Amino acid sequence: MSAPDGSPVGAERSIGQLFASATTEMSALVHDEIALAKAQLKQDVKRGVTSGGAFTVAAVVLLFSLPMLNFALAYGIRTWSGWNLAICFVLSFAANVLIALVLALVGVLFAKKAMKSKGPQKVAASVKETAGVLQNAKPHPRPALPQDRAPEAIEAVARSSS
Repeated sequence: MSAPDGSPVGAERSIGQLFASATTEMSALVHDEIALAKAQLKQDVKRGVTSGGAFTVAAVVLLFSLPMLNFALAYGIRTWSGWNLAICFVLSFAANVLIALVLALVGVLFAKKAMKSKGPQKVAASVKETAGVLQNAKPHPRPALPQDRAPEAIEAVARSSS
């Protein structure tokens, strides 16, 4: 088993190696945070596209269904109720407007979800939290070597146990 910088676990590493390892890990963390922000932004864009699509479908349904549905529904209402044909056409139009309003509500719901999403804000808060933890990090003091044990013996034990 080895440490991220390639040195064996348990071996003494220099300050430079520790600093290089910390820098590499910090760089990887920043790259991962950026990838997370991109993924969350992509999800918000998809929600926005879905919202726009729902509004477009609502407009198309209202536009293309009005002539045919109005005639069919108006004549159907007249056949069923015997009311004046003008009232039947108004009721037919009202039914089409109701369908368009339901589709527009779906579009509004998706637009609100896209606007409420706090993806990039969550990532920024996470980065600030990570920076705060790293600012308060202090190195652990190293215990002094006992005088009766030589560093070579400790290194040999560390190599044999890993």
